[in-house]
Amino acid sequence: MKVGVFDSGIGGLTVVKSLLEHHLFAEIVYFGDTARVPYGIKDKTTIIRYAIEAVEFFKNFDLDLIIVACNTVSAHALDEMREVSSCPIIGVVEAGILATANALKDKNANILILGTKATINSKAYEIGLHAEGFYNLQAKATGLFVPMVEEEIYEGEVLEATFRHYFGTITAPDAIILGCTHFPLISEALQNHFSKKSVLIHSGNAIVEYLEKEFDFSKRYENPRLEFFASENPESLRNIAKKWLLL
Repeated sequence: MKVGVFDSGIGGLTVVKSLLEHHLFAEIVYFGDTARVPYGIKDKTTIIRYAIEAVEFFKNFDLDLIIVACNTVSAHALDEMREVSSCPIIGVVEAGILATANALKDKNANILILGTKATINSKAYEIGLHAEGFYNLQAKATGLFVPMVEEEIYEGEVLEATFRHYFGTITAPDAIILGCTHFPLISEALQNHFSKKSVLIHSGNAIVEYLEKEFDFSKRYENPRLEFFASENPESLRNIAKKWLLL
């Protein structure tokens, strides 16, 4: 199978990492819209327009599947993307909801949802989790984590100060949904902040769980072909991919 992975920037590489670790695809084509990142502060109409343009880009590659690794796009534009796509499209939000429901057996569990402003304002996670019977939810827009990750700040006082700014006196929840694909890169620091008492829902792992439930992956691919594209400075994206994916 050949898959396209779309993200507003570089964060979706954390999803690619999970796909590589589970050997699901023979070919992976990654497209990051780095010229227009971040999407998390943009209005819905703009997000939809950019997302449809990404589908048009992927039509050059004869894909079997497109994964939307951007939570913001998954929350706002998935239906519109599916209308213009010739192959199935799945998003990290629906996968994250499934992974949360599978991880937590107690419907009264306290769940903290983190994401960009656009993702949080969409209430996509709340709507999906309510349908699964979870109502003890708190959502926080934590957009400052995105540029910090892109500056490779994964730990230290600046990040700790940002945790204190966002979380204040919030006690450790039962689960934290990392509703932005940048956030797994600060997951260890986040776990330490909450004294390692919370289950973390990682978009990449959630996508793998969702794929293995919905599709037959009887064949595994040890050395998939990888292609990386960006709307701006593709060489920088490829260099980051080499570092994050240990290529």
